[in-house]
Amino acid sequence: MSDKNKIINAVDNFGKSRILVVGDFILDKFVTGSVARISPEAPVPVVKIKEEKYMPGGAGNVVFNILSLGASVFASSIVGEDLSGERLLKILKAKGADVSGILRDFRRPTSIKTRVIAEHQQVVRTDMESTEELDDDLTESLIEALGRKIGECDGVVISDYGKGLITTRLIEYILSECRKDRKLPVVVDPQVGHFFEYKGVTSVTPNVKEASSALGFEITNEKELKRAGRNLLEELKTESVLITRGEEGMSFFGSDGSFSNVASIAREVYDVTGAGDTVAGVFTLGLAAGLDFIDAAAVANCAAAVVVGKLGTATVTPRELKEQFRRKFG
Repeated sequence: MSDKNKIINAVDNFGKSRILVVGDFILDKFVTGSVARISPEAPVPVVKIKEEKYMPGGAGNVVFNILSLGASVFASSIVGEDLSGERLLKILKAKGADVSGILRDFRRPTSIKTRVIAEHQQVVRTDMESTEELDDDLTESLIEALGRKIGECDGVVISDYGKGLITTRLIEYILSECRKDRKLPVVVDPQVGHFFEYKGVTSVTPNVKEASSALGFEITNEKELKRAGRNLLEELKTESVLITRGEEGMSFFGSDGSFSNVASIAREVYDVTGAGDTVAGVFTLGLAAGLDFIDAAAVANCAAAVVVGKLGTATVTPRELKEQFRRKFG
């Protein structure tokens, strides 16, 4: 790890960065209440609703994490011409995101995940979404919107939740643009369906389950973990792979042969929802601010430790991030 003061200074300078976030934007709806009885109609709890709350999920959570750390965000996606789409755009704009790259299409509903929570326990989750791949016309419209902004950015996050937005054509365009003039870091939080189409990106940040599914073998020990990291580096021709491992932290693999385990930070885990979004966003911010891969991974690990101690799709502030970093590394 580099000088700790250098890393803290990089966090202080996150506000100078402008990050492009492209991917599947989801509206997360949280319905909270209490349970006093079981339904007479079926053996399920009756939840008396006290509150409904809406938050951006998927790529939207990546946006919120980056904005919460002071950086600017250009968001790009396609959402539906529906009430959920309006609500999602309003939330993002109110937080300060540039949403001019989010297009709307009447043929695709805005993805919405509804979580019903009673007594701090999730009772049920419902999803409404389309996973149909974008047609060529929509893809070209999205590329046109990206072309107006991508040259102004310092880093790119591709947040793939498998809802059909990320296509081969879109990936090729983003990579070709990021290789022009400046070599912008491109970090991908991948879905298995497109895993091996991300060749040439700067880094991928799969969790253990995603890496296992993509490679076709289960990762159950250190030997298999290292095999997975080496295989992904070779297959994707990427500069680095960051495999998140839940309670065991995360493991970094570099194309130069470097390897590092970033241990988890001991604290109560309240909710893991969106932790992968936090890692992808903060890791990209670290690279955009000039940190090397391992230092950026350490900062992302600290950010994840903060958000898992909060309920729902949570974010981390610069103060919380620096406090967590000092607690971990002194």
